[in-house]
Amino acid sequence: MTDGRLPSMRPPAMRAAARPAGIAAEYVLPLRWGSDEGLAELTAYLGRLREWVDVTVVDGSDAPRFAAHARAWRGLVRHVPVAVTEGANGKVRGVLTGIGIARHEAIVIADDDVRYEYESLSAVVEQLRTADLVKPQNHFVPLPWHARWDTARTLLNRGLSADYPGTYAVRRSTITATGGYDADVLFENLELERTVRAAGGRVCTRSDILVARRPPSARHFLSQRVRQAYDSWAQPWRLALEASILPVAVCLRRRPAALFAVVAVLLAVAERGRRRHGGRTVFPASSLLWVPVWLAERGLATWVAILLRLRGGVRYNGRRLARAAHSARAIRRRLRADHPG
Repeated sequence: MTDGRLPSMRPPAMRAAARPAGIAAEYVLPLRWGSDEGLAELTAYLGRLREWVDVTVVDGSDAPRFAAHARAWRGLVRHVPVAVTEGANGKVRGVLTGIGIARHEAIVIADDDVRYEYESLSAVVEQLRTADLVKPQNHFVPLPWHARWDTARTLLNRGLSADYPGTYAVRRSTITATGGYDADVLFENLELERTVRAAGGRVCTRSDILVARRPPSARHFLSQRVRQAYDSWAQPWRLALEASILPVAVCLRRRPAALFAVVAVLLAVAERGRRRHGGRTVFPASSLLWVPVWLAERGLATWVAILLRLRGGVRYNGRRLARAAHSARAIRRRLRADHPG
């Protein structure tokens, strides 16, 4: 348990070699599985985690799988059902459930494919001493072809600004003070960031804290292309740029030198992202070869996402969600209405 204060972690050189010191934080893992193919591997990871930190798995799986998970994790981690019922986004409802019952002020939220090491876990928690939300950097391990494809997007994001990971560290008091964040959006990570900022919290981007992530299956990766493109509705400037990819390519189809120059500039941006913040240690240069492929994919998927918006949004859990994320202004307005004065 904790008295609400964040721990002062010892630097790596001072840690005991035999057993890492415990981290006063809650690791919240929202889960909703349709298959238990990865159960043994995840269980092994949870076994390592519980040596360092308190773990809560919020499980939205169906009844038979929930029961199987309860048997597998009995005595290993705290395993609970989703208690928050409002909102279509199951991940957000799972996160809010975990935050509501957290035993610590420092909370690490992580998707089921994220794989922390002790050093990266302690680093994000340590950063919460001066921040309300900490955003590390994910990288795929291993790197099959579709993970390299998606890594091209990561490198472009890092080259221009920062990537959006599948894990954050947050202060419990900051999130509870806002009343949580909206569970009826698709781009839940951006919604969380904007909510923290709207509440006056400090968001710290730590692209140098490199956290491994297991890649999805190739089928799942391909099924998410339009869904991920739809997230850009929350960032109009980005949506406009991505929507321009296809028209620009068509306009330059008879000017290969100009088209090559555009691609070369974007490759340079991606290489900058690969080199920044120690990225070369986890992002192989071969991932740059997938930048043109990702650009072509996003150019096509963006127009499909635009058409889906006209039809009411993307299908998610049996319904259509139109909103990717609220604007910062809309969230500030909501917070003022919920907390007048």
